[in-house]
Amino acid sequence: MTRSVEEWIGATDDSRPPAHVRLRVLKRFGGHCPKCTRDLSRNRWDCDHIVALENEGENRESNLQPLCVSPCHSDKTRADRKLKVESDNNQKRSFGIKGNRSFTQWRRMNGDRVYAPRER
Repeated sequence: MTRSVEEWIGATDDSRPPAHVRLRVLKRFGGHCPKCTRDLSRNRWDCDHIVALENEGENRESNLQPLCVSPCHSDKTRADRKLKVESDNNQKRSFGIKGNRSFTQWRRMNGDRVYAPRER
């Protein structure tokens, strides 16, 4: 008979999983990085959120995976940020909000007027 263990849920988004939760996450993935299948028992690894917190993911044990620090975790973080920017831009576009351009024209040192390109 196996003992049922409650899933860890972070009190806040900044809460780090304790060591026993990190161990359970590592065991759940067989001690290997799910991206490159590298054995993590001899390498540095991080607990990564499968769905990033900035992309509406939750800070809970079922949303964690072990990733080797480099290159897998850094590549995934880069992809998560790109997805967040694209999502934000699409949302702004759907509400008719234009870019952050604060001015549309300016003058060069010689006095010529320069116009910013129009957004489409």
